[in-house]
Amino acid sequence: MLGAQRKSHLLQILARDGRVVAKDVAHELGLSEDSIRRDLRELAEDGRLVRVYGGALPIPAADRPVEQRFALATESKMRVAERAAALIRPGSTIVLDAGTTAHQLARMLPSHSALTVITPSPGIAIEVADRTDARVVMIGGEVARYSMVASGPLAMEAIHHLAADVFFMGVTGIDPTRGLTTGNLDDAATKRAIAGRCEQTFVLGSEEKVGATSRFPVMDLDDVAGVIVDPLDRNPLIERLPMVVARSS
Repeated sequence: MLGAQRKSHLLQILARDGRVVAKDVAHELGLSEDSIRRDLRELAEDGRLVRVYGGALPIPAADRPVEQRFALATESKMRVAERAAALIRPGSTIVLDAGTTAHQLARMLPSHSALTVITPSPGIAIEVADRTDARVVMIGGEVARYSMVASGPLAMEAIHHLAADVFFMGVTGIDPTRGLTTGNLDDAATKRAIAGRCEQTFVLGSEEKVGATSRFPVMDLDDVAGVIVDPLDRNPLIERLPMVVARSS
């Protein structure tokens, strides 16, 4: 079987089963696991799947470009944002991560509560400034066109001079075993740096993220104060997440 045929076969398995186990495919095709792992690595480099230990998983829906994600699980994101907004105390300093759930949260912030809002997202900064009287602080840096979030050395330098009460973190994967993940390496580093400057970190967990795994690790679940989930999401994996917030409606 030619390399192109093997890769096509691997993608068919992924579409059918929702995962690829390298040793099983190697046994099926009579090939070495190294050959299958090499094919999976090349497919991952092409953005066709996500490599994990022992095989591969589909690219999470939440790793799509930001303009596509605005139409994804919108009602779930609104429910998560409502519960996140209930955690915000007047006069506090919060960090809103980039992402579509964070955009929903920005639209729900109280207008007159003396908040300071820090964000690496130009879109969220504008949203908060338009809708509230909060003090808005932008984390500068190069804006990635795919995610529309500032990251890189300039962003990291700015983060080291900030401090906040609560960080509402957006990720693209929340898994009980693999923890919190995202699809961009610089973004993962930025999230960790922000979390290190905040008293508490809560993860925004809309329905398409629970059980998904992206390429780059952000943090372990034990390192955050809680995961804010959709109370209508009946994904059984939710029961395995530590410190779930607002599980009940």
